[in-house]
Amino acid sequence: MNAAIYPGSFDPMTLGHLDVIQRASKMFDTLIVSVLDNKAKNALFSVEERVSILKEATKDLPNVEVDSFNGLLIDYARQKDIHISVRGLRAITDFEYELQIAQTNRKLSNGNLDTVFLTTSLEYAYLSSSSVKEIASFHGDISQCVPDFVAELVYDKFKNK
Repeated sequence: MNAAIYPGSFDPMTLGHLDVIQRASKMFDTLIVSVLDNKAKNALFSVEERVSILKEATKDLPNVEVDSFNGLLIDYARQKDIHISVRGLRAITDFEYELQIAQTNRKLSNGNLDTVFLTTSLEYAYLSSSSVKEIASFHGDISQCVPDFVAELVYDKFKNK
């Protein structure tokens, strides 16, 4: 089986994330989109909420599974018996950061985890979850950044803060 993991915080999931998911799902028999449970980050959405959002957003992609994990990606990949990680790149600054992580994962996994980089489609190159949260916190329009149902959820979070 040709499988890969697309790990991330997805807080919130953006149209850029969805673009990478859709494109990667065409490259692999199975793509596991996995939400990292990072206790060090102050997330807007819980892990369970992010998993639910991703499941809804990918419901029409039959070879995409949604999961969550904590700890090291190499341990999670070993547990799933997957040897490929997918990462999206928006700019050269992303590449420098992602390259270091990819090389570290490859070294720590004894060469058992490689990373495939997908450049973000140009229409989403400006997008980040952080910018979406900042725009929404000032009641700005995020309709071009996230699916409509995600925009509603993000605005609801800021109403309740």
